[in-house]
Amino acid sequence: MAPTLLDRLNLEVGAQLQVGNAILTISDVVLAEPDQPVNFFFLGPRIFISADDLGRLDLLKKRSRVRYSYLIKVFDQSQIDAIAVRLRAAADEDLEHVDTFRTARSGVKRFFDNLLFFLGLIGIFTLLLAGVGIQSALAAFLKENETTIAIMKTIGATSRFFTRHYMVILSILGLGGTMLGFLGGLFLQNALNILFVGFVPRNVELHISWQSVIQGLGLGVMVVGLYSFLPLYRLKDIKPVAVFRKETIATQKGWPFYLITSLLFAFFLMLVFWQVQDVKTGLYFVGGVILLIIITALLAGIVLYILKRLKLKFLIMRQAIKGLFRPKNATKPIIITLTASLSVLFSIYQIEQNLDAAFIQSYPADAPNLFFLDIQPTQTERFSDILGMKVQYYPIIRARILTINGQTINRQKERQRRSDNLARTFNLTYRNYLLEDEMIIKGNRLHNDDWGDLQVSVMDTVAKIKDMDIGDRITFNIQGVPLQARISSIRTRTRESIRPFFYFVFPEKTLQDAPQTIFTAVKVPGNRIPQIQTKIAANFPNVSTIDVSETLKIFTGVMKKLSLIVRFFALFSMVAGILIILSSVLATRFARIQEAVYYKILGAKSDFVVAVFTLENLFLGLVSAVLALVLSQTSSWIICSNVFNISYTPFLVESFYLIAATVSLIVVVGLLPSISILRQKPVIFLRNQSQE
Repeated sequence: MAPTLLDRLNLEVGAQLQVGNAILTISDVVLAEPDQPVNFFFLGPRIFISADDLGRLDLLKKRSRVRYSYLIKVFDQSQIDAIAVRLRAAADEDLEHVDTFRTARSGVKRFFDNLLFFLGLIGIFTLLLAGVGIQSALAAFLKENETTIAIMKTIGATSRFFTRHYMVILSILGLGGTMLGFLGGLFLQNALNILFVGFVPRNVELHISWQSVIQGLGLGVMVVGLYSFLPLYRLKDIKPVAVFRKETIATQKGWPFYLITSLLFAFFLMLVFWQVQDVKTGLYFVGGVILLIIITALLAGIVLYILKRLKLKFLIMRQAIKGLFRPKNATKPIIITLTASLSVLFSIYQIEQNLDAAFIQSYPADAPNLFFLDIQPTQTERFSDILGMKVQYYPIIRARILTINGQTINRQKERQRRSDNLARTFNLTYRNYLLEDEMIIKGNRLHNDDWGDLQVSVMDTVAKIKDMDIGDRITFNIQGVPLQARISSIRTRTRESIRPFFYFVFPEKTLQDAPQTIFTAVKVPGNRIPQIQTKIAANFPNVSTIDVSETLKIFTGVMKKLSLIVRFFALFSMVAGILIILSSVLATRFARIQEAVYYKILGAKSDFVVAVFTLENLFLGLVSAVLALVLSQTSSWIICSNVFNISYTPFLVESFYLIAATVSLIVVVGLLPSISILRQKPVIFLRNQSQE
């Protein structure tokens, strides 16, 4: 048995324990279970017994709910899939499920499948933004060497020569970046041990997957190659006359531009479908990313249009805003990249805060914190006496839906839904009154007096799955007995809480004689919970007790840990925006030096120049952060309202702190590479220009 149960019962290995009608000897202690790290809702400590002792317990009787799992060892692994196919063909798909070790979805596997699926999508999104950063950085690098290229073209160098030359340089830089990435990956793998502590079972060890390393190198080569093509191709547009005119090269969009754009889109699609392995989900993700970038680009364009036409009295602010529109400043790509990445980070934070507020912080003071399951109908009166309080009992009858209005439920299709579905087993109940947190939104009353007993009230949550309405007929399979009922009303819940609720409520006379179990929920002081659990276990061995307060603690820890993991990986998308800021400063280095020199010649002090550059970055960060906040608030509201079905709170004060932190980071990143520009002496700059 589990060590917590040994402590609770004050027993040791070798002691005897009565389970059902059998006396068993405690032979060992279960220290860890593979599924336990990610199962925060469980029915208490486990007891494992020998299969030979099962009959002696005398617990398996009529109405008993039992789940059997058979683990079979196939020695010839080449026959596993063939055997599984034959077993699935013989199985009842509603009651039996066949898996192999390749397809089994244990609690740990489900957890990591979902987590890695989400992190994979974040990785693709980050890779897309990083590609934009690579292209912008390379364009800035080539811009710095524009004069050198023009001079060499005057003495006979060709565009092909420069393309080969910079391809070699790019290969060297790419190789260095690859090695840094590989070393960074090794470092991050060690960090994952800290991030995933508590989730990964103790016997799981992380190791280097060389297949993943090769895949990563391949992706890196493809990303660098695709995003580097256009800057290298545009080398042919640099003319020798640029040496004399200092002209800005006009960007020409010919067939290479449209070809590489198409290849980038195809590459993006390939990555998504490779990661998602589902066309529908992949298209949703691609559509969502494209929509995010389009909306971000439109909003950025509108804001920049307004800023460009502002009439400001203060010289510092006027010059700072004009600096945003400096040639080659890449202001719009910076805002788009930062806004897109920040909106993802802000959305994760907003959703986490709303989940915490809905399920943890808003837990009502009078809400039940102890749930008792599997009470038998004959035990209710004595159970209340032992508990020492008046309680409300909720009967449960297990059933499946067969048809709705004569249309058979397509179970295979229903199981493909990511949310709730009609193929699962439902808990039915019976009563003739509404709970205090329920209200009728369709129909006059819970059940109609003139409809007889074959009627049912439906919760609006399940009614939306199949678009059910008053008068529709639902056929249930209750313990093998078909029962058809008309929908008499549709209910909704007036508030989100931990209180019991049911999707389907029948009149009392309909189901009171059906095979059933009963549960109840009570509110007791926290210090009395262990005492009550021990008392109930001693008097009602068949009753399972759930301490919801303990479950909430575990849930809170899991939520915070998951949020930390997701934010850790999502932060990499910020690197792309920071890279573009740095490349923009480098690309406009000459123009910035020229501005700083002119300011100083006209009598401005260094403080004025610093203030102008600071305000320029401040505007850049403020626009990006505010747009990201607007997008994240909108998306978080949609997700909380439609996916989690919880009320939404914008958390405006926390949002202000997010904006302040983001703007501060962007100002610092923008100013650091400008230090050498601010130190430039006017006389040295003018002398160099006259010599040129």
